[in-house]
Amino acid sequence: KAIIADNEILEPLKETRGVFWPLTPSMVIQHTANYNALAQTHSNYPFQAYQNSQVDQINIVGEYPVQNQQDAQHWVATVKFLRTVTKMFFGGEDATRGNPPPILKFNGYGNRVLKNIPVIVTNWTCELRSDVDYIATAQGSVPGRKNASRTINSEGETVVQIDNSSNIPETWAPALSTLTVQVQPVYSRDTVKEFSMRKFVNGELHNFGGKGDKEGIGF
Repeated sequence: KAIIADNEILEPLKETRGVFWPLTPSMVIQHTANYNALAQTHSNYPFQAYQNSQVDQINIVGEYPVQNQQDAQHWVATVKFLRTVTKMFFGGEDATRGNPPPILKFNGYGNRVLKNIPVIVTNWTCELRSDVDYIATAQGSVPGRKNASRTINSEGETVVQIDNSSNIPETWAPALSTLTVQVQPVYSRDTVKEFSMRKFVNGELHNFGGKGDKEGIGF
């Protein structure tokens, strides 16, 4: 939440409180149970000794269409958000310096599939295609407003000047791109202690790990 607040580039993500795919993406969910094979003398079959279980990475792949300047602003904000949440807090003088990347909340497919899952983004890619059109936009402004003009600043950037009061760098978003994100569910020790197989089977832990964080940001 603090990442999005008071940020012109990420402003389009405020209403949705995070990133989403305009079209339903493909998703691969995997859970693993690990066993050790114990070889026995004069036996045709090894015994499987249970070791542990784990929730593996979730892979999300989806098309991201951009049809107008408002969509382009959201695309730019999405890319900026993903760049941000894969970096640690470094530099500056605030108390967050040295902290790892933030933990996000992942939601999808309703309460019984993915509900407020705490995740970290481990990898993301965005394919910028050469065979599609690109739409111009400017973060923190309303493209197309009257008295708007484009100029080149001293650094060679194309900027949008609105009402002779502000200069905002122009950005180009692809009309269609492929956005791939890998997220890893993470749970604190205190959260794991609350796990109960009986509650899990009965569906009482569908919000497991996400309790009390209604203001979380994520996907």
